[in-house]
Amino acid sequence: MKQIRSRLQPYLRLAIVGGTLFFLAKVLKDRAAEVAAIRISAVGWASLALAIGVTLLAHIWSGWVWSWILRELDRPIGGVWSVQVYLKTNIAKYLPGNVWHFYGRIKAAIDAGISPGTATLSVLLEQLLMAASGLLVALITALPIQAGLPDPFRWLGFVGLAAVLLGVHPWILNPLIQSVSRLKGKAKGFATFDTSTFRMKRYPLLPLLGEMGFLSLRGIGFLFTWQAVQEVNPSQIFVLLGAFSLAWLLGLVVPGAPGGIGVFEASAIALLDRSFSPGLILSAVALYRLVSILAEAIGAALIFLESRLTANR
Repeated sequence: MKQIRSRLQPYLRLAIVGGTLFFLAKVLKDRAAEVAAIRISAVGWASLALAIGVTLLAHIWSGWVWSWILRELDRPIGGVWSVQVYLKTNIAKYLPGNVWHFYGRIKAAIDAGISPGTATLSVLLEQLLMAASGLLVALITALPIQAGLPDPFRWLGFVGLAAVLLGVHPWILNPLIQSVSRLKGKAKGFATFDTSTFRMKRYPLLPLLGEMGFLSLRGIGFLFTWQAVQEVNPSQIFVLLGAFSLAWLLGLVVPGAPGGIGVFEASAIALLDRSFSPGLILSAVALYRLVSILAEAIGAALIFLESRLTANR
């Protein structure tokens, strides 16, 4: 059974990538005229510049949060170091396999004197907390929408919030970490270290809040990108943030193209289709993908230039 699953896994990923790309291509074909009609004003270009800046700030912040996770594992290390490593390796997620940014962080942590098990666990824990924060932000932004629903449905958001907050408790998180570690190791050779002796000792409240801050900054970057193609009304903010959070979460957890390319875009179009025109959504998500890649490339370039200047001193 395991051999069959391992053989089918590459085809499953190709099917997901192919399906999402086909969906995007069809939307683009059907809405090509609508997309071509969209023009970006001078104010819109300024919004895109702000989107790049905020997205870069989000990645800097996420790198700092990684140092908090290492501190939770009793391996305190400087936030400046973790930001430098994070920015330098983050762009590698677009390479085939979608694990090379993880490998780069683990290797850098080991070179800094952190044990292989702790380094691997810190990266796994970061991904789990990111997924939890994505779901939390999506649930929080959906609360105003649920306020108009009947009482039984109105409580679903609060139940979801409680479930996610309970899900990152060490009682549940520790067994989940072990399961994810084993799956990663078998699927990718991602972790060949024994992480069974490494456990969360307390509730990771600060890292969880930090990851929610990361996703909130990413959401603000998405709003600035949307503002570049169409003005955002206050009543649309929660709808856009909620859809962005869910689409980003799906891009994180669904196996597919490196960096979630295709999965995020297709999910955002499907989630926002009833509220906005497909041409507008397609333009916004395509621009946001460009904004994300530029922000990550700028972050990596800044670290490269800083290391070169330091070496030449």
